[in-house]
Amino acid sequence: MKTRADLFAFFDAHGVDHKTLDHPPVFRVEEGLEIKAALPGGHTKNLFLKDAKGQLWLISALGETTIDLKKLHHVIGSGRLSFGPEAMMLETLGVTPGSVTAFGLINDTDKRVRFVLDKALADSDPVNFHPLKNDATTAVSQAGLRKFLAALGVTPMIVDFGAMEVVA
Repeated sequence: MKTRADLFAFFDAHGVDHKTLDHPPVFRVEEGLEIKAALPGGHTKNLFLKDAKGQLWLISALGETTIDLKKLHHVIGSGRLSFGPEAMMLETLGVTPGSVTAFGLINDTDKRVRFVLDKALADSDPVNFHPLKNDATTAVSQAGLRKFLAALGVTPMIVDFGAMEVVA
């Protein structure tokens, strides 16, 4: 599994500018409000899910976005969704609960996880994610996030959670 240093080296190799702030571990969106206040841009919540068909999903959204998991499967064309097992999260994304992040896709070398990006987050710049552990926050530009995903061969499904529809 890749480490924070590996992630930053990947960013550097692909021309993704990044800035990181170390802080005490944060486990929930509601925590660390003073940290978020010090960092401009979109702050995220990230959900690792598994559907009834066995497909794994990662959803990255703005922290304040409401996600209706009971309806979402109709929108994204999945089976019914539930939270994915911790062991599978570690195996595919290399992270533990509280540290789920879009940057974990760097560890999904078998492309087992489908990525859903909140339209509101896709419109934010910069965006802030944990760099594989929840004791820091790393900001990248929206263009940098797209470079990162493209370098991994990941095309996000962009969902407008307000309208509950896929927009890209």
